[in-house]
Amino acid sequence: MTSIEKRFTVVCIGGMNIDRKFYAKSELQYETSNPVTSSYSAGGVARNIAENLGRLGENVIFLSASGQDGDWELLKETSKSYMDLSYVKTEEDFTTGNYTAVLDKKGDLVIALADMDVFDEITPQYIKKYENFIKKADSIVIDLNCPKETVEYTLQFGKKNEIPIFIIPVSSPKMDRLPKDFSNLSWLIVNKDESETFLNMSIEDRIDWERAVEKWLQLGIKNVIVTNGAQGVMAGSKDRKVTYFPAIPTPEVVDVTGAGDSFCSAVIHMWLHNHEFSSIIKAGMINAHRTIMSPYTVRLDLNREKLLTEMKDN
Repeated sequence: MTSIEKRFTVVCIGGMNIDRKFYAKSELQYETSNPVTSSYSAGGVARNIAENLGRLGENVIFLSASGQDGDWELLKETSKSYMDLSYVKTEEDFTTGNYTAVLDKKGDLVIALADMDVFDEITPQYIKKYENFIKKADSIVIDLNCPKETVEYTLQFGKKNEIPIFIIPVSSPKMDRLPKDFSNLSWLIVNKDESETFLNMSIEDRIDWERAVEKWLQLGIKNVIVTNGAQGVMAGSKDRKVTYFPAIPTPEVVDVTGAGDSFCSAVIHMWLHNHEFSSIIKAGMINAHRTIMSPYTVRLDLNREKLLTEMKDN
């Protein structure tokens, strides 16, 4: 096993945005003003993964696009301690990515609004500018906020330079941004709904779930994880049978935001440090479990020593 003290370089490419939530204090009424409480936090799949990895001690370089506005300044201030933001592309004609959710008094989502056009600026030409240092990375993580041509270009770049690639989808509607050729993809971490969308199948039970992992593997991906919330995880690889991992019971759910990103981050971290497959999955589940019990998208107490201690305790 590689020394856990070693620091790996990870290039994360994809979304960064401000998440704003408005919580209705009474029954919502349309076409008028409603009293709410509100909150905001730094978000974005690739950014959340980058922060988790930075807290776990890795050297993280972040590539993304933003506006030249107050939201970018807020994201920069929140994120700069955990990742190198020197290469983020800022565009004065765009607003920084933002996601706004309105929840009713029960906490259920009523409407969500996403302004993410700026991520179309994460082009292959933008990535090409930084190839000299990207090719020295130990791994590349890219989310599907990026245009399809950027995802395909990055995968080919990884193949040429023998760099392991992780693809992290963002949502079912963005599954059409996956590349046509998966032969150089080291890891795909995807959820049940996203798998159903891309594979054109229904996952009704554990047999279907296992079959979904096998279908992904048949496309040439080396390692595949299909998550399913409180039901747990199904995972497999080209040289290992598909295995089910039950979820860790979480009696007190504070906020599920960021749980998937924290899962992915711990998987990446443990894989980089050459842990066994089952330990890799367990670390992901523990980090997600602890994040759900936290009010933060990325839990503030995360570090690699704490994660390893939590694994021993479970």
